[in-house]
Amino acid sequence: MFVHPTFDPVALHITEKFGIHWYGLMYLIGFMAFLGLGKWQITHRTWHGWTGQMLDDALFFGALGVILGGRLGYVVFYQPAHFIQHPLEIAAIWQGGMSFHGGFLGVLVAMWIFAKKYQVKWLNIMDFVAPLVPIGLGAGRMGNFINGELWGRPTNSEYGMIFPQVDLVARHPSQLYEFFLEGILLFLVLWIYSAKPRATGTISALFLIGYGSFRFLVEYTRQPDEYLGLLKMGLSMGQWLSLPMILLGIWMFWWTNRNSPSKF
Repeated sequence: MFVHPTFDPVALHITEKFGIHWYGLMYLIGFMAFLGLGKWQITHRTWHGWTGQMLDDALFFGALGVILGGRLGYVVFYQPAHFIQHPLEIAAIWQGGMSFHGGFLGVLVAMWIFAKKYQVKWLNIMDFVAPLVPIGLGAGRMGNFINGELWGRPTNSEYGMIFPQVDLVARHPSQLYEFFLEGILLFLVLWIYSAKPRATGTISALFLIGYGSFRFLVEYTRQPDEYLGLLKMGLSMGQWLSLPMILLGIWMFWWTNRNSPSKF
């Protein structure tokens, strides 16, 4: 049995009212990993046509997609009634409330705009970007753990953790499960798989399958949102949003391997 150490969410206090938050540092780690891994791909792998400027622009467009899509996704998927009554709070990102699935849709749109700007196939862009994303996802989950949020369901497992800020019940440290599966394992799978030429769209498909499956499984250990609870068939909102990713990924993986002669 473990006890959550209840970290100070502010990593560095600069003034009494201003400081650098751990969650902000996790975003920075994700962005830096994106740039570092992306430059390595451009230099050491067969990604023809990519430049450092394109990589910087991809990060800029992607960051906008994550922030705008993540917030709007939270508004639409999780608390639409609340934000209909309090529309001015939609912009209050500092109060918390981001959705991965909304951020994912935001990135898809942002990369479509990026592809139009550089006259590059959208799926080629997504294949390049997919292996660069999991480290940022893992960093985000570590931020959740440090902040003591998105805790797990009660458990009798010896690996259970008490979150004093919640109650004295042993719970799954689901943030750490997601850190390992969505961050470390998904990165290794995509990084190794993308080391060789693949049919266009296959790497993106594997990301959909991998993330969707890992998130679906971890949701069984994660405490459902209090204002939603479990939905139809006893599944959480996160599981219902992950199912389309898994199904689309399976179809894409089959279709691209069968019909796409194009290799990167």
